[in-house]
Amino acid sequence: MKSKFFPESKIAHQYLDHLKGIEVGEAAHNAFGLNTINVDKFGADDPRGQIYRDAQRELCGAVATVDVVASGDDLPFEDKSYDFVVASHVIEHFYNPIAALREWCRVSRKYVFLIVPLRDALESDRDKPLTTLEEMKARQAEAAFESDEHHSRWTVHSFVEMCGAFGFKVAYAEDPDDKVGNGFTVIIEV
Repeated sequence: MKSKFFPESKIAHQYLDHLKGIEVGEAAHNAFGLNTINVDKFGADDPRGQIYRDAQRELCGAVATVDVVASGDDLPFEDKSYDFVVASHVIEHFYNPIAALREWCRVSRKYVFLIVPLRDALESDRDKPLTTLEEMKARQAEAAFESDEHHSRWTVHSFVEMCGAFGFKVAYAEDPDDKVGNGFTVIIEV
């Protein structure tokens, strides 16, 4: 068994220490070390999440505890009930990431902290085009569907542009991220 834990993000600690938040899709090997509850769409016994639990065990011998089972774009919390939402390598799994960002801003009082994978972080994404702003706008009128693939690919610049186009205020952006370096960081101020 391997024992690989990725470092914590200094930027996340700078913004989020002493606050209470939600992590969407936490992974044991990629912990942030923040005061969070873990929300995941797959509970501990859901066979659809087995691939993720196996990957965590393979990487570090542990699996993150799921505190609340819910879809990340439909959280069972009151408006402004947490200080922040954090998600690493999660937003690209939503067919409509704007709906997820709106939901995360709804429950957050202060920040939405994201690490978004670089377009070449996965070999299967390398030859796929970046997701355009026009495509993202078109998805707003389409019905979402459940699939666990990477639906979107961005650069830090195209992600920040998308955020601005949909009214999200980006307080900070960094490429690459200071955690693993296979993504970029974007912090949305709520």
